[in-house]
Amino acid sequence: MTDAPHVTRAAGTGLVAALTFDDGPNGATTEALLDFLSAHQIPAVFCVIGQNVTAPGGAAVLRRIVREGHLIGNHTTRHEDLGDWPADRVREDLVENLRIIRSAAPDAQVPYFRAPNGSWGVSAEVAVTLGMQPLGVLNTIDDWSTQDVPTLTQNLRAAIRPGELVLTHDGGGDHRNGTLAAVTAVVEERLAQGWTFTLPA
Repeated sequence: MTDAPHVTRAAGTGLVAALTFDDGPNGATTEALLDFLSAHQIPAVFCVIGQNVTAPGGAAVLRRIVREGHLIGNHTTRHEDLGDWPADRVREDLVENLRIIRSAAPDAQVPYFRAPNGSWGVSAEVAVTLGMQPLGVLNTIDDWSTQDVPTLTQNLRAAIRPGELVLTHDGGGDHRNGTLAAVTAVVEERLAQGWTFTLPA
């Protein structure tokens, strides 16, 4: 566990929530998600993995994420479990991922860090020393274990809570079509109900 405070709140009051997406960039899935967010003028946080940025096409998708006004979270270089890593090894990995991100998108804002699988160890404290706030792992939708659209839609309805973050995945698998369908459906529902999607507070 860590003593570094985690960001868990969305900016604003009332019917607000903040969307965060982990494990990308992921080609067509992330591109389709960006199309949807752009159409509704919704900002989000994308917690990116270095090996996906350096994969074919990854840098171009990252540049689009940044160009369209979204924020970046450092999600390590290879999505390894940091729970028992010493601080110097964590620092080396996070610094390397920052280098990868900024090599692809020099003007990227990287205000956040999220530990893979929520296994923090000392990583939150290290992230703070590097100028990044730990981004809480909460309100997940179990989209790493299923891509069944009705299940994910139901899970996302429950996960979007007033004033909080929600965590879904645009990467971490070849296809995130179920996640994409759930996000599209539920966010449109909430917008129609008067919700606003903001960035973390």
